[in-house]
Amino acid sequence: MGCIKRMGWQNSAVNGVLLIDKPADFTSFDVCAVVRGMLRTKKVGHSGTLDPMATGVLPILVGSATRALDLIPSHDKTYIAGFRLGVRTDTLDVTGKVVCEIKAAIDGERLSSVADEFVGDIMQTPPMYSAVSVNGKKLYDLARQGVEVERPNRPVTIYSINVDEYDAESACGVITVRCSKGTYIRTLIDDIGQRLGCGAVLTSLRRTVASGMDISQCMTLAQAQEYKNEGSLESRLLPVDTIFECYPALYISDNQAVRFNNGAALALDRLHPPIIDGKRQEAKLSSDIYKDESLYRVYSHSDKKFLGLGVKRIDELRVCKRF
Repeated sequence: MGCIKRMGWQNSAVNGVLLIDKPADFTSFDVCAVVRGMLRTKKVGHSGTLDPMATGVLPILVGSATRALDLIPSHDKTYIAGFRLGVRTDTLDVTGKVVCEIKAAIDGERLSSVADEFVGDIMQTPPMYSAVSVNGKKLYDLARQGVEVERPNRPVTIYSINVDEYDAESACGVITVRCSKGTYIRTLIDDIGQRLGCGAVLTSLRRTVASGMDISQCMTLAQAQEYKNEGSLESRLLPVDTIFECYPALYISDNQAVRFNNGAALALDRLHPPIIDGKRQEAKLSSDIYKDESLYRVYSHSDKKFLGLGVKRIDELRVCKRF
């Protein structure tokens, strides 16, 4: 095909967060590739990987927003999960090979009772078919080679499990799970099934809350394509500071903004008190009520431009990340 000239293809002016309702049978990287083509920009990343069979909230970071990937606050997640009792597979979901199948005779009361036992701080073993690395190797690569290795247990928190639907005859149902970052719903379903003595498998998964974003804020890839066709997709990107709204806001003078943009620290006693939930606080950052290592959204006072994240260290506000 020869050499393809790419000059002009990169759209460096596109920056922000696009909230996508990931479709089934797409990997999270597939979604990034589609968005990359739509926006004609190379800098595209995602937060919170979803398995191909899963759907739901997938924040896509574009342009300078990709600098925030390692700084996104650890938010809780909510999933709606379909399951079937009496079956186990090697992947812990219906995409895998069945390794055990029996007739499950479990009533709804017993199911709810056992599910409640998993609410709270628990330890989980990551599934072999996962992106977790052990000794420098991805577990799913080892699993595809037929190799199973010891996986370290990890602490996670299950805030609530609600049994939304359950049919004892088919042994199929739906649960809603609120949990911490790092929770594997496949593992949770499998653990519940083993506690019931019959096994269980994940049949569907939809993430409705992630990174502080709700499914109602998301667009499908088809909708994104429609917006692109009408020329409005870029305008629908959320500002990068949207994902940091849990942090207090600081507005600094133009001179301080220049220093911040140059990577210099700012003296706390020269800063205004922070704004939290739209209200100016009474105390300055130098007060003991503001702990060291606390993060703040930093804006220039004159034009309200988001400059980046600052971190309080002793008597200074230092640059954490500039945007």
